Parts: sequence; structure tokens; C-alpha cells
Amino acid sequence: MIAIVVMKKKKNNRKFKGKNMLVLLSGVSGAGKDTIKNELINRMQNVVSLPSFTSRKPRNFEREGVQYHFVTKEEFKEKIKNNEFYEYDIHHENYYGTSRKLLNEKIKSGKIIVKDIEVNGTENLIKILKNETKLVTIFLKVNKEELKHRLINRGDDLTEAEMELRLSRLEYEESKIGLYDYVIKNDELEKTVQIIMTIINNEKRLENM
Repeated sequence: MIAIVVMKKKKNNRKFKGKNMLVLLSGVSGAGKDTIKNELINRMQNVVSLPSFTSRKPRNFEREGVQYHFVTKEEFKEKIKNNEFYEYDIHHENYYGTSRKLLNEKIKSGKIIVKDIEVNGTENLIKILKNETKLVTIFLKVNKEELKHRLINRGDDLTEAEMELRLSRLEYEESKIGLYDYVIKNDELEKTVQIIMTIINNEKRLENM
């Protein structure tokens, strides 16, 4: 069974030009963010992804510009110096960041942008963009045992230390749940996707009213 909690927050009543919307999807590694993002893109019109830049190496199934834009740590640091990111953070010993140029291009296109992002990135983008574009923030919850099961079955061949690093992140990420408009317990993919599609459609209707 999936539980959904709508977080009670003061909404920004500002109307935004066009139909731009940025959906921020968060949750620990293994929570299902990438799978859900792909399902939304496949099923909904006008929905696109905004891959982050990262300094980590791609997994076997990942392709440049699809899941992430992959760069070296040296290249990432150079981009920081050049102020190319709206926000960036170090997560599991690797850099992750949101490109100013790519996000602005997607916003101007009028697309609904779905971006998977960790909690510190969400917090920073809320501060920076809350008056510039419509933000919808969603956190995917998963219990610790289920998370461990998913990480093992994902085929990353994690060492014990790497596994513990990801599991230890769970408590910190959940401490930031108050940032989010919606929290979904992601126990079943299809139901989670249906809920998020409903959220996006409802938020679109609210903006058009």
C-alpha cells in the first residue's frame, strides 16, 4: 500500500509566465527516482528531463546526457569557478550540480521539467527559483530494509562500506522532508507513477485558474 502525505505549506501565489513547471523529485539512492522520471516522460506530453552534471563514473546502463552529464572532478571544479551552476553539492564523494544554461533553456521552452535531485539541491533551488518558476517538490520514501534490497539487486556491486554510506544517508534525507510539497511511500511503481501524474496535472490546473 502506498501512503501519500500532502505537506501543508504556504504557497507562492505569484503567477508565472508561460506553462513552465519544475518538478523536483528526491529520495535516497535506490528510492526509484530515475525509473519514475522515465515513466513520467514516456506517459505524459510536454514532460522532459533535466540531467545534472556529475563527477562520478557512469553505470553500465547509463548514457551521457540521458541520466547525467558526466565530467571529471577537475572539469566540474572549473565549472564551479565559472559560475555555471545554480547549485551543486558533494554526494557520496562525488559532485552533482544543476546547470544554469540548461535549466534556463528548458524553462524558456515551456516544458514541464522533471529533475531528480538530492535534498540539499532542492533546498537551494527553492531559495533561488521560487519567484522565477513554478516549483513542485516530491519526496520518495522507502524503508531501510527495502532500500538495502533494492541496492543489492541493482547490480552496482557495492562494497560493505559503500552500502553503509548509502544507508546512512537515509536519516539525513528524511530530516529534510519538511521542504517538500508531497511525500510518497514508494512501495509499488505503478501506483507511485499514477499519483505523481495526478499531482502534476492538478498543479497545472491550479496554475491555469
